[in-house]
Amino acid sequence: MPKILNIETGTSICSVALSQGRRIIALRESDGDIAHAVKLSTFIDEIMNEEHLQIADLDAIAISEGPGSYTGMRIGVSTAKGLCFGANKPLIAVGSLQSLTKLAIEKTKPELEILMCPMIDARRMEVYTALFDNSANMINQISAQIVNENTYSELLKTHKIMFFGNGAEKCKSVINSTNAIFVDIKASAKGMIDIASEKFAKSDFVDIAYFEPLYLKDFVVTKSKKNPLQS
Repeated sequence: MPKILNIETGTSICSVALSQGRRIIALRESDGDIAHAVKLSTFIDEIMNEEHLQIADLDAIAISEGPGSYTGMRIGVSTAKGLCFGANKPLIAVGSLQSLTKLAIEKTKPELEILMCPMIDARRMEVYTALFDNSANMINQISAQIVNENTYSELLKTHKIMFFGNGAEKCKSVINSTNAIFVDIKASAKGMIDIASEKFAKSDFVDIAYFEPLYLKDFVVTKSKKNPLQS
């Protein structure tokens, strides 16, 4: 069974999980705006030292490919690429929304007909989202949506939809339906394990040199209103 280092940095949560097959061996994670830059390398070192392993002992490295935080994904992908290049290991890309859905299914054991709707915060009232069935198979395309009272309103007339992820919280006040179910599920590298294991078995790897995270929006630099010449 393959040993895979799973890295999730697409939201404010920095999460690293070491897995063997579908079994989790070690986990480190923390929530905070600066957790990725400060803690990602530390978490990786702690896990590898704890298990008396080197990166060369791994079979692959898996990275959350987004959509999500531009900065968080860049840090995660850059780190994963560096480890793969240095140890000549394959890189596996795992969709962040599918990973979230795996976590929700594991926690809630949803009924057959329910639709799963992971939402990752994209600032203001916008979210990155897609619909999945209760086996984590994607039903529609990933998109960036502005949430309002009409979001999934037609679908909610005939289907129960479970909303979760760090973008779902802000939808509670605008999505009004008895078929809307909100569950507290946060991103974690734990949700990547089954998907990464399946992709490894199929040799479903990405090109380390050319792989880029899934960006649905351009990165916008906010200019400070403060005069740079003033202290």
